[in-house]
Amino acid sequence: MAWVYLVIAGLFEIGWAIGLKYTEGFTRILPTTLTVGAMVISVALLGLALRDLPVGTGYAIWTGIGTVGTALLGIYLFGDPATVLRLVCIGLIVTGIAGLKLVS
Repeated sequence: MAWVYLVIAGLFEIGWAIGLKYTEGFTRILPTTLTVGAMVISVALLGLALRDLPVGTGYAIWTGIGTVGTALLGIYLFGDPATVLRLVCIGLIVTGIAGLKLVS
């Protein structure tokens, strides 16, 4: 169950990272509320996952999911550059996440 919590926590991390863009510096109430809610849920689920997973593995995978998801959504939603080198680097992060899962 810890891995399920961790993956969902990572998805909420993507949500709050993308949500920050829509808060416009925390001046818009609905996006700010949703973003803060996603932050709380993400950290709470990470905490639940870390009851059974090593902290280094859990934290690295949580941030990796957030990093990859946020980078890909930044490309899709905001027109961030999708250069070959950037996509290769994202792929390396995914490889690292998979590696940590395999050795845990």
